[in-house]
Amino acid sequence: MRTYVIVRLQVDGEHNFPAAKKLFPEVAFLSDPHRHIFHIEAKVEVFHDDRDKEFICLKRDIQDFFRQMYYNPEKRTHVFGPMSCEMIATKVLNQFGCKSVQVWEDLENGAEVIGED
Repeated sequence: MRTYVIVRLQVDGEHNFPAAKKLFPEVAFLSDPHRHIFHIEAKVEVFHDDRDKEFICLKRDIQDFFRQMYYNPEKRTHVFGPMSCEMIATKVLNQFGCKSVQVWEDLENGAEVIGED
C-alpha cells in the first residue's frame, strides 16, 4: 500500500508560447504573454499514517517557491515567460520530490507530470 498527501493551490500568472504563431497559426495569440489562473495539484508520498509530511506546510512551501522564483512586483503577478504547464509541473515535481504534479490553465486545459519510481 502507498499513501500520498495532496495539495491544491492556485497562482495568478502569465506566460506565452513563442512558437505558437509558426506551429499552430489558429492559436497564434498564444505567442504573446497572456494571463491565467494556474491551478496546481501536487502529490507527495508519505511513509506512515501520522503525517510525516504536513500538507499545509507543503502548500505554503510551494507558494513561497512560486513567489520567490516567478513573482514580478511591477506586474503584480507571476511571470512564467515561455514556460508551459508541463515545464511548471516539472519544476515543482523536482523541487519538492513529488510523485506527480498537475498544472491547469483556468481549470480548463492542463498537464500532468509523473515522477519516476
